[in-house]
Amino acid sequence: MSDFPTKARVVIIGGGVVGCSALYHLAKKGWSNCVLLEKNELTAGSTWHAAGNVPTFSTSWAIMNMQRYSTELYARLGEEVDYPMNYHQSGSIRLAHTKERMQEFERACSMGRYQGIEMEMWTPDQAKEHYPFLETHDLEGVLYDPTDGDIDPAQVTQALAKGARDMGAKIIRFCPATGVVQKEDKTWIVQTEKGDIECDYVVNAAGYYAQRVGEWFKDYGGRTVPMMVMSHQYLLTEQIPEVEAWTKAHGKKLPLIRDVDVSYYLRQEKNGYNLGPYEPNCRGHWMTEDDQMPEDFSFQLWSDDLDRIEDIVTDAMERVPLMATSGVSSVINGPIPYAPDGLPLIGPMPGVDNAFEACVFTFGIAQGGGAGKVLAEWIVDGQTEWDMWAVDPRRYTDYTDQDYCDQKGMEVYGNEYAMHFPHHEWPAARDKKVSQVHATIKALGGVMGAYNGWERANWFAKPGDDTSEEATHTWGRSGPWQQRIKEECEAVRDGVGVLDLPGFSRFNLSGEGAAEFLRGLVTGGLPKVGRMNLVYVSDDRGRILTEMSCIRHGEDHFTMITAGSAQWHDFEILKKALPAGLRLTDHTTEFATMIVTGPQSRDLFAGISDADLSLGWLTHQEATVAGNPAFLARVSYAGELGWEVHCANEHQPAIYDALLAGGAKPFGMYALNSLRIEKGYRTWKGDLSTDYSLLEGGLERFVKLDKPQDFPGKAAIQSEKQQGVKKSFVTLIVEAGDADAPYMSCIWKDGEIVGETTSGDWGYRVNASIALGMVRSDAAVPGTELEVEIYGEKCRAVVQEDKPLWDPGNDRLRA
Repeated sequence: MSDFPTKARVVIIGGGVVGCSALYHLAKKGWSNCVLLEKNELTAGSTWHAAGNVPTFSTSWAIMNMQRYSTELYARLGEEVDYPMNYHQSGSIRLAHTKERMQEFERACSMGRYQGIEMEMWTPDQAKEHYPFLETHDLEGVLYDPTDGDIDPAQVTQALAKGARDMGAKIIRFCPATGVVQKEDKTWIVQTEKGDIECDYVVNAAGYYAQRVGEWFKDYGGRTVPMMVMSHQYLLTEQIPEVEAWTKAHGKKLPLIRDVDVSYYLRQEKNGYNLGPYEPNCRGHWMTEDDQMPEDFSFQLWSDDLDRIEDIVTDAMERVPLMATSGVSSVINGPIPYAPDGLPLIGPMPGVDNAFEACVFTFGIAQGGGAGKVLAEWIVDGQTEWDMWAVDPRRYTDYTDQDYCDQKGMEVYGNEYAMHFPHHEWPAARDKKVSQVHATIKALGGVMGAYNGWERANWFAKPGDDTSEEATHTWGRSGPWQQRIKEECEAVRDGVGVLDLPGFSRFNLSGEGAAEFLRGLVTGGLPKVGRMNLVYVSDDRGRILTEMSCIRHGEDHFTMITAGSAQWHDFEILKKALPAGLRLTDHTTEFATMIVTGPQSRDLFAGISDADLSLGWLTHQEATVAGNPAFLARVSYAGELGWEVHCANEHQPAIYDALLAGGAKPFGMYALNSLRIEKGYRTWKGDLSTDYSLLEGGLERFVKLDKPQDFPGKAAIQSEKQQGVKKSFVTLIVEAGDADAPYMSCIWKDGEIVGETTSGDWGYRVNASIALGMVRSDAAVPGTELEVEIYGEKCRAVVQEDKPLWDPGNDRLRA
């Protein structure tokens, strides 16, 4: 081929809606010298058989942002690129059968309004006015989204492709990529049947073939892409005269219905219906030796399996009896890829330089527009406008074996519209990573949760407590856990508690110049030898990239400890910036961590260790505990006198037994969250994210603008300091009802949204509902009265002084 490109800035593998959107958005950012490779025709794979629904609804802030952007892009795209498109923003009505579902809708409605989506809560009668064929007798209410609708998947893909081509990008169809080679300078050669292409960056946008493509990157630090493939059916009815008459009379389509408690959508398709169920008795494909993924499944479908969805079809006919008057004209049964949490993978490919992922989209049409924008920002700018941790491929680490992916994919599909209650844990594929004392924890009544694959106790049940899954189906704080959390917090307040905390991410950094390297990376200062402190890394905009505990063993020898979920993310931050000659190693899985805290913790250690217990706050030492070597750090996330005990895995059982024998009461993650919020301690990717700058986050004491090193974001922070922050971090006492503020609850002042919560919980030591959040700076004055919207209820809240609610002088912590 004479016009075959041999060089490009970016090569995208996969020509579905997401790949084409990425190419389009790269070109929009001025990177027109990019190439997209498609093994068949554009739209091959999940895109061509997609139903084409484009909702904005989500209870994830990042996903809602991404889907909202898609609706805005699709509304203007046809005109922008001069390509005809069928995009119907018919609106949608989501049906609620229960009070709990109404609370979920209220929360999403509030988030939508904050993002500029004019969602509304309707009564069943209002729904009937807008949809006369709907049976509403058993409904609690309805959520209406005017921006919801549907689009032709082929047309939107071709429109994005045309726009990209018009800006100079190249698309090569019927050209399978066959492999990749990374050169010494970390650029790439992408191999194809038509020749090789040299490029700076490569993107895996291969849809349900993403796992196969991902295997090519294993030689360069990659891993198996965490995904599986589900069989999804939707059926189309024959034309219905009443639907046609209503459409003619009103000049538009009927709103799309989602009966989320039954688990299906029902939308007008021409003058008939499209019914799409997500059935609990679902089926995965290409999961066994006798059901292998074929080399090419571009435009194929599976035969229908209507028995699987019979109950849902029957329910839909009762909900809209008009549907029963028409026969089924066709059934579409095609593959949809699923990640273990049902969200796509968008961002840097874990462990691989200059490689990115934009794959495993369950709702690719709805998210495709926003995904292209986000990916282009990752590649061109190295950072995204919105914090996108929800879809970052690094959110998974090494626990996602294929068994895990298969089990979780089946679970997510069968609960596609399920509510994600704050005290609920999904049961599939558990115990992938457990601590050395896991059996003991369970025997003590530990009710477990999964944290980056690690099992940790959320709370400790007593005999007779209801630990069923059904008991957790509430947005409220009350439940069988409430009294136990209170008791655990009081034990830490009055005595001593112990929390087993497996999976704390820990990295060893050493070599001549390690200290200077860190000074040039983190925003603040380093601890002295023998001490520890918190350090922050910002991005180029001065926004919060991560927080780490920095433990200094020697002049150039450090241990960096960070959140369990941040393991791959934070290791990559350090590794990417690491100069030659320094050593950085990950020891996360080799050590156990226990938090031992409370006013009696010193007395406990005096009886079982040889540690120097007079050393002050933020010191550390090697010691023997219960006859075993350990490392003690004088710090407590619970805000009481205490130590973190770090030890080799094999020594943990003896130490843990000795702590229990010495009177330590086991406590769980729920109690820890309550204890930390009373101190105003932030959580990563809740209170600390790239949606906020360090100055907005109230972290100026961790920034040293006078140090000579030009750390990332320094200029931006200096500029922001001169101009003043637009938002400020606040602690609120909330007159909450039955529930505490969830993440991203709207904060109101005088009828106007002025901010959002970043976390909320009940504080058992201060006996109040607490919310941390970001508000407009003029609303951040202590004593200011605000309102926090909690599941539709506006609750009075008061801004507190900028100090901890519990032990404001840190006297107990330093005791």
